[in-house]
Amino acid sequence: MRSSSGAATGRAGAAAFWDGTPCLSGRYGRGSGTGAPDRLYYTGNDEADKLIAREPFALLMGFALDQQVPVPTAFSGPLKLKQRLGTIDPRKIATTDPAKLEAAFREKPAIHRFPANMARRVQEIAAIVVEEYRGDAARLWTEASDGAELHRRLSELPGFGEMTIKSLSAVLAKRFGVAPARELAPTHPTLGDVDSAEALENYQAMKRAHKAKLKARRQ
Repeated sequence: MRSSSGAATGRAGAAAFWDGTPCLSGRYGRGSGTGAPDRLYYTGNDEADKLIAREPFALLMGFALDQQVPVPTAFSGPLKLKQRLGTIDPRKIATTDPAKLEAAFREKPAIHRFPANMARRVQEIAAIVVEEYRGDAARLWTEASDGAELHRRLSELPGFGEMTIKSLSAVLAKRFGVAPARELAPTHPTLGDVDSAEALENYQAMKRAHKAKLKARRQ
């Protein structure tokens, strides 16, 4: 058992934030008073956008997949996995036969360009969520006492480097009002600023321009 167990060291009363209803400000943490979205505009698929907004593990999985693929591909992954396995419950994903999980990732259209590696990563993250956070991914942030603790918790997840941590924190802070995440959210534009399909297009265009600029500097 990890020493940073969310179940054992969480903020008192955090479990009461989620009462079993689809109230996102309750599920994701203390809200900012502005309400929380019923969808995140990251895929262009309404069902996929609603899933990543309503299910914390789906959001976590989307960020785990958001490497070397377009944003819509990464965040469509949770819905594809749910459709193929019948669940996005981290308890069930953690105990799924790895070969079966990899097959679900490989099924066309593949969930990711590196299906084997990402299937393994998602299963490892699911196992951590089960072991440390009682199967509830939201406990990573609802029970973090401050930004430093949230950073430590997220950094223990496979594949969650600084860029991913900052991007997820921006979404948690700006879209769901999670207070500890505000300490980690960067000032430059991130997915946390995307609140419409048009905003996603602008964000992706900005990323392409930034990558082109960096490439030009290296030449």
